[in-house]
Amino acid sequence: MVAASPEPALRAHEVPSDVTVRMLVRPEGDRVRLLVRVPLEAMQDVTFPTVGPGYLDVPRAGPQLRDAAQLWLADNLELYEGERRLPLAIVNVRASIPSDRSFAEYDSALAHFRAPPLPAGLDLPWQQALLDVELEAPIESASSLFSLRARTERLGMRVVNAVRFIGATGVERVFQIEGDGGVVALDPRWHQSMLRFLAQGFEHILDGADHLLFLLCLVVPFRRQLRALVWIVTAFTAGHSVTLIGAAYGLAPMALWFPPLVETLIALSIVYMAVENVVFSTPRARWPIAFGFGLVHGFGFSFALQSTLQFAGDHVLTSLLSFNVGIELGQLLVLVVIVPALNVVFRYVDARVGGIVIAVIVGHTAWHWLLERFAALRAFGFPPWLD
Repeated sequence: MVAASPEPALRAHEVPSDVTVRMLVRPEGDRVRLLVRVPLEAMQDVTFPTVGPGYLDVPRAGPQLRDAAQLWLADNLELYEGERRLPLAIVNVRASIPSDRSFAEYDSALAHFRAPPLPAGLDLPWQQALLDVELEAPIESASSLFSLRARTERLGMRVVNAVRFIGATGVERVFQIEGDGGVVALDPRWHQSMLRFLAQGFEHILDGADHLLFLLCLVVPFRRQLRALVWIVTAFTAGHSVTLIGAAYGLAPMALWFPPLVETLIALSIVYMAVENVVFSTPRARWPIAFGFGLVHGFGFSFALQSTLQFAGDHVLTSLLSFNVGIELGQLLVLVVIVPALNVVFRYVDARVGGIVIAVIVGHTAWHWLLERFAALRAFGFPPWLD
């Protein structure tokens, strides 16, 4: 690596705030091509030769461009055919001007690599230049299952990988992946989508403190009434399944105020259940309430899917059902832990007193959530008669 001057060397180590990495993937015949475009300023630890006030010295920059392509892209992009990682090799590198639009389509991007390089003497500030890289690898079949992992998270403070896959059958998949999103199936089969969303649903319910506290308040009075407990959990499941699937198919408001409204109502549902557990000494039939609040919580679950349904491919319904099953498995795990634990605790503490203590603690937490979320909701403004 050649240092042209102390000033460019210093700037080469600065980390950009937002970086978009564009990738086009296409298997053809016995090889797969991966075309990548990234801002040159994201290529840290590589000093590019400059002339004048910081213009990229295009004729002399070839070795540095290839070094950057190898260090930051070829070494950090993992392309798989089935379970086998493909040996990506750099075929071509070039610098481009920021106004170049060739990466809008695969064919124009490939033709761009065959075009003449930028002319010498071009006044192109090196921080504004783009690095284009063509990589390829041998494959067994263009119809194989291909997956990609882009470990590009160190290129900037926030990195988005805009990936387009063009399959052998002509199918196109588009992904927006933040940072290192793990291994992503580029044209997933139904079982890949099922397993991915099953795991996501399971993890989501276990990470959702508000959903877990609602579930706790819902079942505390019925811990010894198995039949009633089954009806309650089934009603809650039915409720959130309806709105989860409906929202995924676009049957929910798209307004900016809708997510904070749902989050506010979720907090309100916890407060309500906590108050009911304090006020009523005798458990009442709860399955209608569980169903109603399940509708609200289903919208909350759907928000977790907004950025991930892109990974479902052609299997949207399968993915939704799998996500839902994952949620139910998580709920069952929570119940298997909570119900016996409550039974043990209430051997030493009066059940009524213990239930009230739990309700007060949960209600206090949910009340603070309610105030915070309602404040966020009010930021969107209300008509005078609602304020």
